[in-house]
Amino acid sequence: MLKDNHSTTISRFRKLSTRKKIILMSLWPMINDHQKSRSQAKQEELPRKVVVVGATSGIGLALAEQYADMGWRVGVAGRRLERLKAFQQKHLGQAFIKQIDVTNPIKACIQLDYLIDHMQGMEVLIICAGTGDIDPELDWSISDRTIETNVQGFTAIANRGFKYFLERKSGQLAAITSIAGLRGGDVSPSYNASKSYQSNYLQGLQKKAVKTNSNIHITDIKAGFVDTAMAKGDGQFWKASPKKAAKQIVSAIHKKRSVAYVTKRWRLIAWLLMLLPGWFFNRL
Repeated sequence: MLKDNHSTTISRFRKLSTRKKIILMSLWPMINDHQKSRSQAKQEELPRKVVVVGATSGIGLALAEQYADMGWRVGVAGRRLERLKAFQQKHLGQAFIKQIDVTNPIKACIQLDYLIDHMQGMEVLIICAGTGDIDPELDWSISDRTIETNVQGFTAIANRGFKYFLERKSGQLAAITSIAGLRGGDVSPSYNASKSYQSNYLQGLQKKAVKTNSNIHITDIKAGFVDTAMAKGDGQFWKASPKKAAKQIVSAIHKKRSVAYVTKRWRLIAWLLMLLPGWFFNRL
């Protein structure tokens, strides 16, 4: 059928006068561009798809809300089922939910696959799941929980998400790490170390994406103090609301930043932290 249509078009073109052929050929680039624009507009009209893991509170919930307000299809995952259901009820037809506990890595990956299938695809994956406790006494139970969530759980989700994008040669993976990952910390050593691990792992994934010629973007969100349940300890400053943090995170993701500081002023602190010599930093 397509071949017949093509032959008919050629036949009609040949029958045109020379003058009409010249006019048509001069207009063809404009016609072609118009058809491409219409095709792109149609694609943009389709709702885009994002999955947020760790979306039942704090930054994760604020991100899910913002994407829903933007008209995206939003997959929300987390441990607290009642909060997931509340989000779905608020955004009927737009929200997809799945209870996921990243401390059970194998099951979490299976559940993530289910959520992606239910949404019929995913373009952006944001990992917000994490834990952070003050641990000046070096309590092993705290360190163990931190490693279980921020290292094992994080790696499982990041690994599965990256492989999904790698199969399609396209996508974006973002994760909420922390300014704390830039240097070691005496108040919560395991937390700082876990965030350093996350940033390093993300950098490795970005390198792999480049080497496989994949259109995959990795965004490391190094967060400062945000007013959430994880913000513990004294002397906190420049504390942002989850809504403000989410707005800057969404902007960084859409600009495909490799590293973003939230809020933006934390870039200055990061710069200072990296400049400080060890002997001075250890006395702070």
